Amino acid sequence: MKLPLYVLRTVATRVLGAILILMAILQILDLLEVTTDILDRGLGVAGVFYYAALRAPRLFEQVAPLGVLAGGLFAFSQLARENAVVAMRASGISGYRIVLMAVPVAIAVLSLDALCAQVISPRTDPTLSAWWAATTPVAERKPPTARTFRAGEDLVTAKEALADGAELRDLTIYRRDKAGALTERVVAPVASFQKGAWRLEKPVTTRFIGDRVEPMVAASATWPTALRPADVQALFADAPAPSAASARRALENGGSDRPQSFYATRLQTAFSGPLAALVMLLLSAPVAWANFRSGQGAILLTSGLAAGLVYLVADGLLSALGESGSLSPILAAWAAPAVFTALAVRAFVSLEG
Repeated sequence: MKLPLYVLRTVATRVLGAILILMAILQILDLLEVTTDILDRGLGVAGVFYYAALRAPRLFEQVAPLGVLAGGLFAFSQLARENAVVAMRASGISGYRIVLMAVPVAIAVLSLDALCAQVISPRTDPTLSAWWAATTPVAERKPPTARTFRAGEDLVTAKEALADGAELRDLTIYRRDKAGALTERVVAPVASFQKGAWRLEKPVTTRFIGDRVEPMVAASATWPTALRPADVQALFADAPAPSAASARRALENGGSDRPQSFYATRLQTAFSGPLAALVMLLLSAPVAWANFRSGQGAILLTSGLAAGLVYLVADGLLSALGESGSLSPILAAWAAPAVFTALAVRAFVSLEG
């Protein structure tokens, strides 16, 4: 029982170490660009740590797959050099079981990766954007940029939105018939989300009926739409990265400013993306069979690293094709994990002999 626990502990410590090192490198590079601005705004060291904390979830998403790959390569090469794998196989433990002993580490990483992508980051990103905008010196503040998006069948233009997404300002709603002709325009200075619905303040509705134009003014009105504050936050984000929930709402006539294929692919990658940690572990596992005295170890180490990097490139390329509509969203999201998992299993079978 000691050897299996040793395998798990070795893989866990190497993967954790690799993730922390990669995160530290990215965090330092990121802070090099913003630390001067933070200090110039009088936010002090506390502001630097606050910025780093809010950026950490996104950085973890970036380094998680590479951390598992690097940690797995280091861990399995150590086990091979110490002859721990030989000892376990001599005691009747197959190579497949040795890999399974390390799988809980990959599952823990992919679970945390999914938690960051779908729960934590969608909350920290708007907080960071609002804090950064609020602390920007008045002289350096840029006027808000109007955003145009779809909300169901409505085409909407809004000048700005509050950080929590519950209020839109300088809103214009265009409604069209099935032929695409403009039938109605609604202009409101403010739209606020209250009690599960959007309420327009002092809307001016202009109806286009043939050659006639009929304006109408009201004190307030309800805007029937599936748009939600979380959708507004994603639409007005500087670098929008829709979560599975916001992508699903966009496909269900929520707020969207991109083609349906983009959101369909993002919805699929929300589930397939975290699996990269498991794929990386499988790609690094063949190193456990290496004979470092014959030079086989260097070959398997290089092959595992190359396979992991090629996987990231292929997965990114397929996702881009899916988002552009050139490839089926399901194929774009799941092809790379399926192919590279099959290649890793094929390597196991060949080395296990």
